[in-house]
Amino acid sequence: MRRELIGGVHAVEALLEHAPERVIRLWVKAGATRLDTLVTQAQSAGIPIEACADGALDRRLPNTAHQGVVAEFTPQAPLDEGRLLERIEQTAVPLVIALDGVQDPNNLGAILRSAAASGASAVVTAKDRACGLTPAARKASAGASEWLPLAVVTNLARTLERLKTAGLWSIGLEMGADESIFDDAVDEWLVGPVVWVVGSESDGLRTLTAQRCDRRVHIPMPGPMESLNVSVAAAVALFSTVRARAGRGS
Repeated sequence: MRRELIGGVHAVEALLEHAPERVIRLWVKAGATRLDTLVTQAQSAGIPIEACADGALDRRLPNTAHQGVVAEFTPQAPLDEGRLLERIEQTAVPLVIALDGVQDPNNLGAILRSAAASGASAVVTAKDRACGLTPAARKASAGASEWLPLAVVTNLARTLERLKTAGLWSIGLEMGADESIFDDAVDEWLVGPVVWVVGSESDGLRTLTAQRCDRRVHIPMPGPMESLNVSVAAAVALFSTVRARAGRGS
């Protein structure tokens, strides 16, 4: 069984809360009293804990701000296309976000965090030309990566077609689109099953992916900036859905 490491207080806390059975052991910075609550939580779950110095934590999880705690755990397996569709069928009003070539792990993690906060059913990403769940992505997700379903698919355009067959409208974020994300007509779609489609950091949506979207919208930016970070744009889309559904009592 594959094992991985995760660091960061929020990420480890979320793992202990949602899936303590998958935590194998913790390494905690010696004398770090701010971690006492987390340690007590792990002890209650019967998880072995080892106190160690910062240097030992750095060696276990280099290039990641571990904040004094590292956990070894068994990660959840990503969904394939079939299991994604099964989950969608079991959800009353699905909200999905599909990523077309997002390559920065911090962006992936931030999108997972926003998706979890907005009540999304799943996040979808392509197998190729996209980043995976690295330690940096897991930490940026604040633990959402360990319980929010992530589907990794071979052909994103085909998956969008299958989601459409399952009853989801697909809306692509595109800077040059004529329609605004805040239009009333878009809200009419957001109260039903929907999948948001977000492109890569540099190139946006690929042509084939954009062609699979039922409509494309832009985020109005009256200020001097011309674009948003992809994780921020994804959060705007997700919480536009939350706003629209709240207005309809969903």
